Amino acid sequence: MLPLDNKRWGELSHCYGPAADTPALLRALDLPAGPDLSPDAEPWFSLWSSLCHQGDVYTASYAAVPHIVRIGLATTAPIDFSFYQLPASIEIARMTGRGPEIPADLEEAYHHAITSMTDCVSLHRHETWSRSTLLSAGAAQAVAKGHIDIAEALLNLDDDIIARITNFDFD
Repeated sequence: MLPLDNKRWGELSHCYGPAADTPALLRALDLPAGPDLSPDAEPWFSLWSSLCHQGDVYTASYAAVPHIVRIGLATTAPIDFSFYQLPASIEIARMTGRGPEIPADLEEAYHHAITSMTDCVSLHRHETWSRSTLLSAGAAQAVAKGHIDIAEALLNLDDDIIARITNFDFD
């Protein structure tokens, strides 16, 4: 895992250019904030905006995922759905050609973090989950097991689609 104080962050990129600001955003995740914050709450807003911008990912995205998963695993308090959804979305984007190749020095930690998302879901399974958390945790599990299409489907479910499925309305 790329240490947060490593100068390599400045060589990695995110949507807005060099990712030297990403370690500070990741450090802010270590502060307990609780689950299901507003969509524009920091640091999640800036992490989403820079690391998975309109479905595209960047080299800094791959370096950030191990830290996000590590923090989710280390946190005993309930966590925000973005701990599941952002890593899952980054992997979906990577696997569907919406980002660069993973740099070789980040590859092992990245893949380990992706598979460790099942442990994160398991650790937090007894918490009360919102619909967003449930769908994101399911997507994280699907991504960790290599089911990218199912993960993407879970993240695209909304009240309308769920109602149509439960009512067998497929027209």
